[in-house]
Amino acid sequence: MISNQILQNTIEGLKAITRIDICVMDTEGKALASTTSNAEDYEEAVLTFVESPADSQVLQGYQFFKVFDEHQLEYVIIAKGDSEDVYMIGKIASFQIQNLLVAYKERYDKDNFIKNLLLDNLLLADIYNRAKKLHIETEVRRVVYLIETKNEKDNNALETVRGLFSGKTKDFITAVDEKNIILVKELKPTEGYEDLDKTAKVILDMLNTEAMTKVHVAYGTIVNEIKDVSRSYKEAKMALDVGKIFYSDRNVVAYSNLGIGRLIYQLPMPLCKMFIKEIFDGKSPDDFDDETLATINKFFENSLNVSETSRQLYIHRNTLVYRLDKLQKSTNLDLRVFEDAITFKIALMVVKYMKYMESLEY
Repeated sequence: MISNQILQNTIEGLKAITRIDICVMDTEGKALASTTSNAEDYEEAVLTFVESPADSQVLQGYQFFKVFDEHQLEYVIIAKGDSEDVYMIGKIASFQIQNLLVAYKERYDKDNFIKNLLLDNLLLADIYNRAKKLHIETEVRRVVYLIETKNEKDNNALETVRGLFSGKTKDFITAVDEKNIILVKELKPTEGYEDLDKTAKVILDMLNTEAMTKVHVAYGTIVNEIKDVSRSYKEAKMALDVGKIFYSDRNVVAYSNLGIGRLIYQLPMPLCKMFIKEIFDGKSPDDFDDETLATINKFFENSLNVSETSRQLYIHRNTLVYRLDKLQKSTNLDLRVFEDAITFKIALMVVKYMKYMESLEY
C-alpha cells in the first residue's frame, strides 16, 4: 500500500497546478489524503459509489473515480473545483495513483524476492523465473554487505543507507531481522575487494555522521550469479560474528580477511575443550597474570622479535627472555619457536571463541 504521506504530496502537487480540490479515500469511505477539510461529509456517497458498477460518476457535484489494483478496488478519488477540467484532473490523479500502486508493488515484490533469495527460500528454477519477471539481471557481479546497528529497528540508519544508494537502482537494500541492514550491491567489472572496502568505510562514516549511529559493517565474497547471492550473505554474517570474537577493534570486516578465525569459528565446542585441555593441561590462559598476557600479545604483534618486543615494553631483553622461559616451563611451549608460537596463538583464539559461545548461552 502507498503511504498516506505520499498520497497527500501527490494531490497537493496537483492542486498547486490546477486549484482543484482532491480527496483520496479508502473503500470504507475514510479519507486517507485530502486538500479539503470536509472530506468526511462524503463517506456515504463513497460507499454508494463503491457498490455501483461505474468506474466514474458525478455525485453531489463531485467527480468520483475508482482506482484498481489488479481488478481489486483500492481507492476512491473525489475531485471538485470551478474549472471545467475537473473530470480530466480527477482522471490524471487516478492515473498518477495507479502508477504509484504499480511502482510500490514492484518494489515490494523485489524486496520480497531478495529476502527469500538471501534466506535460501527459493528453488533454483524459481530464482531465475522470478528474477526474469521482476527484470533483475541474473549474471552480474554482486556482493552482500551486512550493517549491524547498535539499536533495533534503527530507521535513521536504514534511511541513510537508502539515501546513499538510492540513485543506483540495481542495488537492493532490505532487512531480514530488526538489527541488521542488508545491501546487495551490483559491481562494475573493474571493481575488486579494495573498492568493496572503500564502500564499507563510506557506509560506516555516513552512518556515524548522518545517522549518529555506531555500526559494524561486514561483507562477503563477490559472486557472479544471482543464485550465489545467499552465499555472499552467509559469508557476511559469519564475518560479522567472527569479527566480534577475534577482531573487536575493527568496524569493517571482510570474509576474505578472516584468516584462521574463520576455521576456529566452525569448530565444535567439545573439540575446542579437548584441545585447550591438551595444550594447557587443564589450566586456562585466564590464569596468566596481566604482565604475562601483555608480554605474549606484544611478542606476537612484533612477529616473535625479542629485541623489538623488549623495546616496546620498556624492559631489558634479558627480562623478556626470563618471562618467556617462565612461560615455557608452565606450558611446555617456547614462543620463540615458530611451531610452538602458532600452537599458542591458536589456543588463545580458541579460548576467545569458547568464551563468546558461552556468553550466547546465558
